[in-house]
Amino acid sequence: MPRVKGERRLEILKALAQMLEQPKWGKITTAALAEKLVVSEAALYRHFASKAQMYEGLIEFIEVSVFSIANKIAEDETDGGKQVAKLVEMLLAFAEKNPGMVRVMTGDALVGEHERLQARMNQFYERFEATLKQALRLPGADGGWKQSDADVSTHAGFLTRYMIGCLHQYAKSGFAKKPTESYAAQRRYLAA
Repeated sequence: MPRVKGERRLEILKALAQMLEQPKWGKITTAALAEKLVVSEAALYRHFASKAQMYEGLIEFIEVSVFSIANKIAEDETDGGKQVAKLVEMLLAFAEKNPGMVRVMTGDALVGEHERLQARMNQFYERFEATLKQALRLPGADGGWKQSDADVSTHAGFLTRYMIGCLHQYAKSGFAKKPTESYAAQRRYLAA
């Protein structure tokens, strides 16, 4: 039975993500990716116009996965404090389950690639930070004191940088130091 075009694209993206999971990774070449898939480089280019387009596919996977879960959390949880905690934990858990994606999320895999890829990851974090701001404006997120817009922005920015730091630490540890490992203990400090 002939392979469906979308299936091959997904296989290519999965192989790329798996290669990014290797603790001792270097710059991934299309030749190495083709070798892993046991196809020619030309076969890769039948499905993707460039390596940058492959990374865009991974970024799209990250965006769709994270924001579909974030939207579900926003629908299900009306308490702002709980919503914020669930959003942070969700992003950390997503990273833990998808270590290859962490290299994309931290920008490590995008070094030397087209600058629009890093810009798109920056937009991802801006959007996630905006999602946190919305949750921080809900009842229950203020911890008993009225937060100004500046407080909300500062808090959302702090949480975003905390998560990015956890992802960097996870990647730099060769995926040994799990991002959710100490989140439960740190959560009360993050809420303040």
